[in-house]
Order: sequence, then structure tokens, then C-alpha cells
Amino acid sequence: MFDATLRPVVDRCCSGAGRWLANRGVSASVVSIIGFGFGVLAAFAIVNGLMMLAFCLIMLNRICDGLDGAVARATHPTDFGGFLDITLDFVFYAMIPFAFAIHDPANAIAACFLIFSFFGTGVTFLGFAVMAERRGLQTEVRGKKSFYYLGGLTEGAETIIILLLMTLTPDWFVYYAYLFGALCWITASFRTYEAYQKLPN
Repeated sequence: MFDATLRPVVDRCCSGAGRWLANRGVSASVVSIIGFGFGVLAAFAIVNGLMMLAFCLIMLNRICDGLDGAVARATHPTDFGGFLDITLDFVFYAMIPFAFAIHDPANAIAACFLIFSFFGTGVTFLGFAVMAERRGLQTEVRGKKSFYYLGGLTEGAETIIILLLMTLTPDWFVYYAYLFGALCWITASFRTYEAYQKLPN
């Protein structure tokens, strides 16, 4: 929902650092992997109840997510880089609620529902991207991407906000998970309808 508005701001903020890293031979894929490493550390921090540390590590993960695109634009984007970026993002998104389930088994059912809901948004997002590529559909509403980015209520910005809120107020995890999971299914439904409108059937 907010990605189209925030993406130009993020791109401008990261462009200088992206060029600096690219000039020193750092690839976008390396930045993506480093960012994922921060995400793994955030999950371990959550498991051990170190929520403020997890908050900071999630922020570092997201900074890297902005920088990898800036590095790619400063050099040349690759298909593998785009694949790696989105793959690590989706694994990271699922890893955080999984960590909350390990931290406190009382969170397990809500965490499962949220991961299940992420699956719904993920498959509608990636499924449409495959069909859009086949038909030559393009958009840069959310910045220049490796493939078609279909919007919705629960895009990247909203997902990060909810994950950060979970670390700030972990006692509310169950409520956040059910609420955001429900919004994910609304997003998946709207994406399915948009696919019905834009793709031959």
C-alpha cells in the first residue's frame, strides 16, 4: 500500500551509498546475503527474548534490502540478483514469526496462520509476475524492479512495520499476527481479481 510512495524516497536515500559500494566492487547479491544474515541474527535474538536487538537487526536487514537495489542500479541488474533478492525477502518474512513461535509456544498457532497468509500473498505476487513477464507487462510504480510488482494492502513496507511492532510489543504478537494475516488474505483476493482483469481467461 505504501511502497509506491516510499520507494522513490528510499531509492534517493540509497543511491549514493549504492554507487560507493559498487565502485569498491561490492555486488548487489553480496549485499542481499549480508542483509539476510542480519535477518537470521534477528530471528535468533527473538528466540532468546532479545527484542530490542532483534528490532535493530531487522532495521539493518531492511537497509541492506534498499542498498542491494541501489548497487544493482549503479552496476547492472541481473536476473539471478532479482531472484536472490525476492527469495531471501520471503524467507526472512516467514522466519520472524517462526522465531516468535519458538520463543513462546503460545504464539505458535498465530505464527502458523501468519506464515500461511504470507504464502497466499507470495504465490499471488510471484504467480502474476510470471504471467506478466510472459505477456510483456511492465510497471515502475514501485521503482525499477526485476519483474512486475503487484501491489496490495500488505506490501513490503507494511510487513516491516508489523514485524518491528512485534519486537517492540511482543506480548501483542498474537493480535498482530491474526490482524495482519487477515489483511494478507484480502491482498491475495484483490491480486487474484486484478490478475483476472489483466490476464486472458
